[in-house]
Amino acid sequence: MANTPSNMLPLGTFAPDFNLLDTVSDTHFSLQNLKGQRGTIIMFICNHCPFVLHINNQLVKIANDYLKKGLSFIAISSNDVINYPQDGPDKMKIQAKNEQYPFPYLYDETQDVAKAYDAACTPDLYLFDADLKLIYRGQLDDSRPGNNIEVTGKDLRNALDCLLQNKVNTRLQKPSIGCNIKWKK
Repeated sequence: MANTPSNMLPLGTFAPDFNLLDTVSDTHFSLQNLKGQRGTIIMFICNHCPFVLHINNQLVKIANDYLKKGLSFIAISSNDVINYPQDGPDKMKIQAKNEQYPFPYLYDETQDVAKAYDAACTPDLYLFDADLKLIYRGQLDDSRPGNNIEVTGKDLRNALDCLLQNKVNTRLQKPSIGCNIKWKK
């Protein structure tokens, strides 16, 4: 397992738009189609990364807890599927159904969206407010495969609660750590 940290896109950055294939519905969606009324969480994930597999259940729980509060969740996979076929759209659809993702799982074939967000690893998490301005980026929590810390999602949950309560998140925002995005050569 590689330990690649997030690049920590500057707070206040506006979410770059995109139009990508949702592997579950076989429909293309733009950010404007999917953004939430109160905020939008964009997650760069993939099927095979042990760091993502470690937190998948908590991502689903968090999404299920906050979707009803006007927030939108969007998962994107940007990995090179030639060298990592387990991350291809057909496998993404299976993964989304098996994990019961309550959010779209989009395929970034060109990797342009990952580059626009300066994404570096899986998982890489971004929270944007209702105006699509970045207010949180980084880790879900301190848990990593093998470190025996429970996966709670406390860092992302705190950021979501601050957004919903119109409070400034004063907690240190720590980079996510995971497998590097598998860039095309």
